[in-house]
Amino acid sequence: MATKKPEPQRVALVTGGAVRLGRAIAAGLARSGYDLAITYHSSEEPARSLVAEMAAAGRRCEAIRADLSLPSAADAVVSAVRAAYGRLDLLVNSAASFEARPLLDVDADAWDAVMALNVRAPHLLVRAAAALLRESRGNVINITDLAALQPWTERPHHAVSKAALSHLTRIQARVLAPEVRVNGVAPGAVLPPEGFSEERLRGLAAATPLQRLGTPDDVVRAVLYLAGAPYVTGQILVVDGGRLLGT
Repeated sequence: MATKKPEPQRVALVTGGAVRLGRAIAAGLARSGYDLAITYHSSEEPARSLVAEMAAAGRRCEAIRADLSLPSAADAVVSAVRAAYGRLDLLVNSAASFEARPLLDVDADAWDAVMALNVRAPHLLVRAAAALLRESRGNVINITDLAALQPWTERPHHAVSKAALSHLTRIQARVLAPEVRVNGVAPGAVLPPEGFSEERLRGLAAATPLQRLGTPDDVVRAVLYLAGAPYVTGQILVVDGGRLLGT
C-alpha cells in the first residue's frame, strides 16, 4: 500500500507583522499551523521578540527588514521568502500608515507617502509573489479599513488609499484567478490608535450596533476564515460590529 505523501508546511508572509494588528495576525496564523515571514521597518525589537515567541511555540519565523514605501522592497522581500522557505501559501498585506491630517493640508509629499505604502506596496508585493502563490494555489488577504467605505475627513488620504486597496483587491482577484484567491478584511475599531481618550472610545462603542469595541482576534478570525475558504475571492469582509450600518 502506497504511503500517503505528507502535506507541505504552509508559509505565510505578513507585512507589518511585528506590531499591533499585523503581529496579532501573524501569531494567529502561527497557531493555525503556518510558518511565518514578517516584514518590519523600524520595529526591530518587537520583530525579534516575535521570532523568539514563535520559536518557543515550535514555529519558524523569519523577520525581514524592509521599507515597503520603496519600489525595490517588494522584490527583495519575496526573494528572502523564497530563499528561506522555497514556497509561499498566504500573503497578508497589513503594513500601512494611519496619518491624521486635514484634507487641505495634505500636500503632494504627504499624499504620495501614504499611497506608496498603503496601495503601491500591496500591488508590488502581489506582483513579486504571484509565481510562488500560483505554485501553491495560495491566496492574498489585503487589510483595508472601515475608512475605505466611509468619508473619514480626519484621515482623508488614508481613507482614499484604503478605498483604492479595496478596489485593487477585486482587480487582483480577477487577474490571479483561478490559481490564487484574493480577498480583503476591513476592520473597524478593533485596535484604536494610542492616545484616543476614554470618551472617544466610549463614543466609538456607542456608534456600533453591537455596543462594544472589537479586538484584534476578531480580525484574526476573519483572516483565518478567508485563508481557508476555497470558493471565496474578490470579497471585502467588514469586521466592525455593524458600525457601517449606522445607528
